[in-house]
Amino acid sequence: MEEIFQQIGTLLLGATPTILLFVALVLAYQFLVQGPLSRALVERRARTEGAMENAHKAIGDAEARAAEYAEKLRHARAEIFRMREARDKQRNAEREAAVDAARKAAGAKVSKARDEIDAEAESAKQAIQASAGDLANQVVQAVLPLAAGSSH
Repeated sequence: MEEIFQQIGTLLLGATPTILLFVALVLAYQFLVQGPLSRALVERRARTEGAMENAHKAIGDAEARAAEYAEKLRHARAEIFRMREARDKQRNAEREAAVDAARKAAGAKVSKARDEIDAEAESAKQAIQASAGDLANQVVQAVLPLAAGSSH
């Protein structure tokens, strides 16, 4: 058994430079490769997360601006609709005023024509009444000579 321990001791003693070289290589890897690589990955992750946060912020800003533009568009459409309604009301009022003026003018013309017709009718009545006596005399004179001639 002692021989086995001695062989193990000899192997370990012979492997010591390899073990030291391996430890030195692992330490060199830690400091030269893994450390800078880890820092680069952490920095990359931070940049990526920052870019993602900036992208989410930009998307949120764009959505807010789109909502603001949509709201402004709704207000503009509502204002256009109100302006159209006001213009239509004004046009209707002007049309109604023109119709009322035309009705009044037509009513005035009809009233004037009635007055003229009434005046002419009254004048014709007076003329007829004034000439009624003359006509009656003419009828009587025309009929009496005939009646006087037929009674003979």
